[in-house]
Order: sequence, then C-alpha cells, then structure tokens
Amino acid sequence: MLVKVCGMREPGNVKQVAQLGVDMMGFIFYPKSPRYASHVVARSDADRNVCRVGVFVNDSISNMLDKIHSFSLNAVQMHGSESRELCEQLRAAKGNMKIIKAISVSTAGDIQKYKEYVGAVDYFLFDTKCKTVGGSGQQFDWQVLDEYDGDVPFLLSGGIGPEDASRILSFHHPRCVGIDLNSRFEIEPGLKDVEKLKEFLLKVKK
Repeated sequence: MLVKVCGMREPGNVKQVAQLGVDMMGFIFYPKSPRYASHVVARSDADRNVCRVGVFVNDSISNMLDKIHSFSLNAVQMHGSESRELCEQLRAAKGNMKIIKAISVSTAGDIQKYKEYVGAVDYFLFDTKCKTVGGSGQQFDWQVLDEYDGDVPFLLSGGIGPEDASRILSFHHPRCVGIDLNSRFEIEPGLKDVEKLKEFLLKVKK
C-alpha cells in the first residue's frame, strides 16, 4: 500500500516524515491553501527516494513546469476542475511526469467523472467534496467506490485519521493502491505530527 502525506512545507518536518518510510509527499502550490508551499524545500538524503507530488488547482502549465524544476517533483496532482486537455499538455511537455487527477466525491454519481480522464492520467485520487480544496478533515462514504469500474489505479483520500487504521486494512478495491493523509495528522496546517504518523504507519504497513 502506497502512503502519500500531503500538505508538506517545513524542511525539518519533510526530513522527519521521509524517514518514516512514506512513499509520496505532497507540496501544495495553491496560494489560498493554509498549507501553501511558498518556499523551495531542497531534497536531502532523507527524501531522495520519496515521490514528490506537486498539488495544483486550475494552474498554468508554465507554473507547473517551474515548480517541477524548483522542487524536483516526480508527479503532479491536479486538484481543481482541470480539463483532460491540460493533462495531455503536461504529458506532452513532461513525458516522464506521473499525473494524478483528484475527483471530488459526495455521491456514487461523482465517481463517473473519472471517465473524462482515462488515458490521460496515471492515478486518480478520490477525495471528499467540500467547499474548500482538500484538507477538510471530512470523509465520504467509501462504499460509493464500488461504482468505480475503471482500470486506472487510485488513492483513497479525505479525512483519514489515526483511528482509521483498521478501516483502511479492511477496505478492499481491486484498483485501490494507496491512501492520502493530511489534516488529521497535523499539529498545525503544514506541520505533521511525526509520532501520530509513525504509529499509524506501523499498523497499515505491517
């Protein structure tokens, strides 16, 4: 199971979380987010093998390319209402870049949005539909994911907290390859609680 920790920002915290053995780290490049990564965080030995994901909301290709370079990103997560065409443009500009498309979910019908992006992305990320852009701390009903019959693998997101380890282990979908953690593991926006993450990872990665 892949574990992505999103909303990273502070260099020391990045190093500590990387040492826990997480697979992916998300850096949010949406200025309205309280977890906005406004300063470059250089790679260190601690996170050299971690997949760095840049999270963008209805942004331009030029800004994505700038952040890909400055943050040494391995993947881009599009978390707004981006078109399939934008995904294809990024693919054309950066063929080696993994692309994740977030789909906001409230009902089973929301799942079908994925069909617009098949063939243009590497992963989907199913997150809770809310007024803000991610980081709500709220969960959606995971049963609606039974409606997902696509072949593209996905990450489960939305309000997953320290108390959800057993639920994660009992959740099964043939295309679910990992989980995305954020606000429920924070001391404050952009600063993760390393001990909470460590305890949780010991349970879900055993």
